[in-house]
Amino acid sequence: MIVCTMLRTCQPTYLLRFVGCVATATNGGFNGNFVRQMHALYDRHHLGSQRHSAEDRLLLRQLVSTELIRPSVIASGLFWERNRKGGYQTTQRVSTKELIVNGLKELRTELALFQQEWKERIESDPLVVFRPGEIDVVFGFESDKDLDQWVVTTDRDHNEGYSTAALERSTGGYGLFHGTLESRVPKDGRIKRAGYANIKSLRVRKSFKRESFYDWSQYNTLVLKVRGDGRSYLINLAAEGYYDILWNDIYHYVLYTRGGPHWQIAKIPFSKFFLASKGRVQDQQGPVPLNRITNVGFSVGSRGGHEGTFRLEFDFIGLEFDPSHQEEFAYEMYRQQKYIVGT
Repeated sequence: MIVCTMLRTCQPTYLLRFVGCVATATNGGFNGNFVRQMHALYDRHHLGSQRHSAEDRLLLRQLVSTELIRPSVIASGLFWERNRKGGYQTTQRVSTKELIVNGLKELRTELALFQQEWKERIESDPLVVFRPGEIDVVFGFESDKDLDQWVVTTDRDHNEGYSTAALERSTGGYGLFHGTLESRVPKDGRIKRAGYANIKSLRVRKSFKRESFYDWSQYNTLVLKVRGDGRSYLINLAAEGYYDILWNDIYHYVLYTRGGPHWQIAKIPFSKFFLASKGRVQDQQGPVPLNRITNVGFSVGSRGGHEGTFRLEFDFIGLEFDPSHQEEFAYEMYRQQKYIVGT
């Protein structure tokens, strides 16, 4: 944001001072050629005149546009988070003709969804009464259309490993998340650890691709009916915030499966989930914002030598209001109010 402002106002002096200091202090954030060129411009400014030539301005714009604003797999994050996926953007370029054809195909679906939204608004029949002990199913796995609401990713998709995974219908007609985990890393000198697989629900949207949220504020418990293989899986509740610093906020909790042929019903209070961002547990914790849930996901990793095949079968994912559960947040932050003096 600061860089863009300086470029618009054509004030390279302040930008050179700032980037010169940053390039000196954070050589790891830029490549060597970028650092050398920035230092050359910086020294030229101090040793020469106060006015910059057109070549200097052009070089400065090229350097900033290619190094500071370029999305990468490991985002530097000097000023702001440019990419909502933290550097893992995998958008594909399509021609104008393909955009028009695909847009016309989607138009019928979006119009039907728009009609359904107005129908629900006119009927106006929301849930206003708490129903203890009754499970409301959010995600089912009864048809192929239900499976289309999920996205499967592995380290192989980002050239970071060799794991494979898929979400398919099992022989019994349930959702089956299965695959093979490999901790072997590519020999590119960039990746240190590998071996993960993940499924995530699509972002909830309104008609015409308008972003929306799940409102689960009436519930306090997540209910899963699963059949696992004895592995531990990580449950992910994404609660993407408005500001860029909150784009990667995800609340986690561990799902322990016991294996065997029998189903298990796991009831996990939302108060047990803890906040993390880009895989790092945050110091500032708090309850899950249940009115801003964007995605639900499950992850599995091979850390600790747990390589090989995995298998997690889903019957449903639902919500429940448990009146006996009064806990708001399970983790003590050991903080006092500012006006309370410790003794």
